[in-house]
Amino acid sequence: MTRNLLAAGLLATLITPAAYAQGNANNAQGTANRAAVSDSLFANAATSGGLAEVSLAELGVQRATDPELKKFSQRAVEEHTRMNGELNALAAQKRIAIPRAVDARAAFCAQSLAGLSGEEFDHCYAKAQLALHMDSVGMFEAEAERGQDPQIKAFAAKSLSHVKEHLNTIKPIAKKYEKEKEKEKE
Repeated sequence: MTRNLLAAGLLATLITPAAYAQGNANNAQGTANRAAVSDSLFANAATSGGLAEVSLAELGVQRATDPELKKFSQRAVEEHTRMNGELNALAAQKRIAIPRAVDARAAFCAQSLAGLSGEEFDHCYAKAQLALHMDSVGMFEAEAERGQDPQIKAFAAKSLSHVKEHLNTIKPIAKKYEKEKEKEKE
């Protein structure tokens, strides 16, 4: 019971910002005159997200029991590490101060997941990755469409395809675990 409450709290922490970002991205697409976004805020948010991605994906490599999740995790570690490096170099060139460590939300998420094992870990981990990638897609889309700095905007546009691919990979995995959880309740 405690683990279920912990998992629910973890997901609420992650999904709320992701759903908000996704909703804003969808609303922005329908607006003809969209306002510019802050390149430095994007760099900070994308760095935080990228650090969280690597941290959680490393945990997934170590703890996931599902081969699909292990494969996804390894790929996420590699691609987000590369993207983080590119963004760090770009931020340094632009003299944008960015975070160097995971934020409290990501640290809490990792700590919560570390307390789980087996299928319970896989289920919660897949949901956490889904929420993170939904949030990232919204951020990268906004910057790619409405960023002001051509180099940061180009980075976001180039990286967006990878982030969308990760989202498309994790969606069916998370859905599978959700369906299994629903069947257990019946």
